[in-house]
Amino acid sequence: TSDSRRGGSTITQQVIRLSRKNKGRTYFEKLIEIFQATRLEAGYKKKSILNLYASYAPFGGNVVGLETASWRYFGIPATELSWGQSAALAVLPNAPSLIFPGKNEKILKQKRDALLLKLFQNEVIDEITFELALEENLPGKPLPLPEFAPHLTEKIRKEHHGKRIKTTIDFSLQQRVNAIVKEHHFQLSQNQIHNLAVLVLDVNTREVLAYVGNSPTNRAHDNYVDIVEKPRSTGSILKPFLFTSILDAGEMLPNMLVADIPTTVNGYTPENFDKKFNGAVPASMALSRSLNIPAVRMLRDFGLQRFYNNLEKIGQKAINKPADYYGLSLILGGAESSLWDITKAYAGMASTLNFFNNSSSEYRKNEFVAPVYVTNSEKLDFGKVQQKPSVWDAGAIYETFNAMEKVNRPSSEENWEFFTSSQPLAWKTGTSYGFKDAWAVGVTPKYAIGIWVGNADGEGRPGLTGIQAAAPVLFDVLNVLPQSGWFEIPYDELTEVEICNKSGHLAGLYCENTKMEWIPKNGTRTEACPYHQTVFLARNVGAEVYRVNSSCYSLSEMKQENWFTLPPVMEYYYASLHPEYKILPPFAPNCLQEGEKLMAFIYPKKNEAVLLPKNFDENINEVIFKLAHRSPETIVFWYLDSKYIGKTETFHELAISPKPGSYLLTVVDQEGNELREQISIKFSSNTP
Repeated sequence: TSDSRRGGSTITQQVIRLSRKNKGRTYFEKLIEIFQATRLEAGYKKKSILNLYASYAPFGGNVVGLETASWRYFGIPATELSWGQSAALAVLPNAPSLIFPGKNEKILKQKRDALLLKLFQNEVIDEITFELALEENLPGKPLPLPEFAPHLTEKIRKEHHGKRIKTTIDFSLQQRVNAIVKEHHFQLSQNQIHNLAVLVLDVNTREVLAYVGNSPTNRAHDNYVDIVEKPRSTGSILKPFLFTSILDAGEMLPNMLVADIPTTVNGYTPENFDKKFNGAVPASMALSRSLNIPAVRMLRDFGLQRFYNNLEKIGQKAINKPADYYGLSLILGGAESSLWDITKAYAGMASTLNFFNNSSSEYRKNEFVAPVYVTNSEKLDFGKVQQKPSVWDAGAIYETFNAMEKVNRPSSEENWEFFTSSQPLAWKTGTSYGFKDAWAVGVTPKYAIGIWVGNADGEGRPGLTGIQAAAPVLFDVLNVLPQSGWFEIPYDELTEVEICNKSGHLAGLYCENTKMEWIPKNGTRTEACPYHQTVFLARNVGAEVYRVNSSCYSLSEMKQENWFTLPPVMEYYYASLHPEYKILPPFAPNCLQEGEKLMAFIYPKKNEAVLLPKNFDENINEVIFKLAHRSPETIVFWYLDSKYIGKTETFHELAISPKPGSYLLTVVDQEGNELREQISIKFSSNTP
C-alpha cells in the first residue's frame, strides 16, 4: 500500500493473530492485537516480522509456512522458487481456500497475475520475466513432503522442539545412501528381512554425515522405528575392542599364536561359526576370521571386569548390567548396544590414532564423545590434551586396524574377492545368536560407517549374517565416499623387535626363522617363544628318527636340532591343518623321558563337570571322552576308578554311559606312560 506504516502494521497484526490461534473477531480481541502488534514493531525489524509471517501463514489445507508450501506445491525449497511460483504462493495467505485443485483456479490465476503485473509496473521484474511468469502452472494437488532423513527429522523434533535446525547431513551423500538402502532392502525383503539402518560419521569432527534410521518398508514391518539408537545383540562386533585392550595392556602381540581348542568354562562351551577347531591361530587371524573360541579364551585371560570397564569408558550405554550378568558370552553377543554407540566407538578409536599422529604424540581426555548432527552447535569437547590415552594407546589401535583390514569372515564363506574396494578399510562384522542381527562396521582415517540389518521385531532368518546381509551394504556405502587413504604409523607408540615367524612371540633362544616387526611398546613385556626347544636326535638309526638323552646315548653321537612343537591338544588339531608341521619324534627305547608331557585330556578338562544329557526318550546319551597323544598310533588303555573301560588307537575317543558321581579317570599308554584326572559327572539341567 502507499502507507508503508499501515501496510507494515497489517502484516504485524496478522502475525499476532496467527500467534493467538486466530481467536474470535471481537473489539476486545482487536485491542489486544493492536497492543501486541505495537510491541512487536517496537522490538523487531520489518524483515524479521515478515519472516515470522512467512513462517506461520496458512497456505491452504494443513500447509503452514512458506518453506512447507514451497515443497508441498512445487517440490523445491523456497530459495529455488520462480517469480510465477512465488507470486502464486504470495496471494494464498489472504485466500487459502483458492488452492483446491479443479476449483477457484480462475480466481487464483487472476490474483497471481495481478501481483505479477504490479511487480512489472514497479520494475521489480522485466517484461520477459513477466511474460514467462504468466505462463507458469498454478499449484495443484499438494505433493508429499520429501523424506530424505525422516527418522533424523523425528529425532530433531523430539530433541529440538520448535527450533529451526540446520543439520550436519551431507545432502548428496544422504541421497546416495538412501538409494543404496532402497536397493538392498528390495533384495533382503525377498528373504523376509525387512529392516536396516546406516550411520556415517566424520571421524575427526564426529559430525553425522548420513543417517538412515530404517529401510523404506511399510507399517507392517515397523518402518517408523528408528533403529540407529535401539539396543540390539552385538554378535562379534565387540571383538576389536577386546583385541585392542589386550594389546594395550601388553599381554599379547598382534600375531601371537592363541589356542583354538575345545573349551568349557563353568559349563559355558563356545563354538566357532564353522564348528571346527584350528588348534592354534595367530591372534590377528582369530580377529579377522572372527573365531569365537579364541575370543572367549582371550576374555577369560584378560578379565571380564577389566574389559567391561573399557566398554563403559567408550560409551556403550546399553551394556549397563554388572559384568557377571553377561559372563564370557559378552564377547559373542551376550550384551546389547546400538548402532549409534558402536559406530561412535569405532570413530573414537580412529580419532585417537589420528590426533596422536597429527599432534606431538598426545591424546585427548574425551575422545569417545557422542556424535553431533546440528551445524554450528557448541564445539565438541574432546577434553584436555594429555600424555596418556583415555582408553587405548595409538599403537594398540593401529595394530587392531591392521588386523581388521584383512578379510574377516567365517572360513566357510567363499567368493570374498567380491567385497573388494578401491580404498582400504578396517572393518568387522557381527551376527547375533539365532540370526537376528547382522552388523558391519568400518573405519577409514576420515569416515566411520555403521550398518545394521535384521527385523525390527527380532525375527531371525537364515542368511541373516554380518557377512551376507550387512557387509555388502557397508562396501556400497564406502564406495560412494571420497578416498581416505590409510592410517599413519604411530611410531612413538611402537617399538621394533625380533619376532619368531612361527609363533608370533618375541623371538626366543631356539627360534631360527625370525623377522623384525613393529609392535606396541607394552608388548615387550610378553614372554619369549615357548614353542621352540632344542632336542637331541640319534644319528644313523635308519629311517626312524628318535629323540635321545644322556641316559641312553653318548653325547658325541647325538645330533642337536631346534624344534617347533605345540602342547598336545593344540597340536592335535593344528597338525591336521598344517602339513608342514612336524610332530616331535618319540624317545628311543630305553631312554628316560625327563617328565615330558605326552598326553592331555581334550574332554573332560581339569575341574570341568561332565554333564549327562538326556535324549527325547529320557534315556541318558553317551559321553565321549577325548585324549590327545603325542604319538597317535600308540594304544591307550582307559580306566574309571581303576575299572578298565576300553582301549583306543590313533583316534583316542571313547564313548561311555557312566552314572553320576565323582571318579578318577586314568589313561595308560602301551609304553606305561600314565595320566590321571579327578572328574565329576552330573545330570544336565532341563532348562535351556
